Amino acid sequence: MFIQTETTPNPATLKFLPGKVVLEDGTAEFRDATEAAAGSPLAARLFAVPGVTGVFFGYDFITVTKDNADWQHLKPAILGSIMEHFMSGQPILAGGSQGSDEADEGEFYDEGDEAIVATIKELLATRVRPAVAQDGGDITFKGYRDGRVYLNMKGACSGCPSSTATLKHGVQNLLRHFVPEVQEVEAVM
Repeated sequence: MFIQTETTPNPATLKFLPGKVVLEDGTAEFRDATEAAAGSPLAARLFAVPGVTGVFFGYDFITVTKDNADWQHLKPAILGSIMEHFMSGQPILAGGSQGSDEADEGEFYDEGDEAIVATIKELLATRVRPAVAQDGGDITFKGYRDGRVYLNMKGACSGCPSSTATLKHGVQNLLRHFVPEVQEVEAVM
């Protein structure tokens, strides 16, 4: 098994491409070892590597976020953990659960704004998310209120130094162009 790696705009996150489908549908993010132990054998295995602070699964990639450790020391252990997992035949997620796009989970907006929200979601799905996935991350809709769009940043996007520029200059300008009601875009957790 040959696993490729790619850098991301976030220096604390590296993208691993195992050459296989990781998650058939949606995405999954794990922010600590406890969450990983309950949700994913692969994420739990990756959190066992000292220095790993986050794991994100996309369709055909895994992004791993680190603390202050050096990639030179972490990368071989992470590659070994991914390879061992795929060779073991264990599922990516525990208990047959599937990835989630967090669709409608905790979303907020006024009923009168449904058409605006539908357009925002369509633009995110077709123009933003595919581009962000190339960098090992994801952006999902969280809410819309008073001209302000709230988005959830995941994977390589979460904590990325350039995520503010991506949001303000990329996503915000795109949404403003197609949806004049949008005034501002904000990241939320």
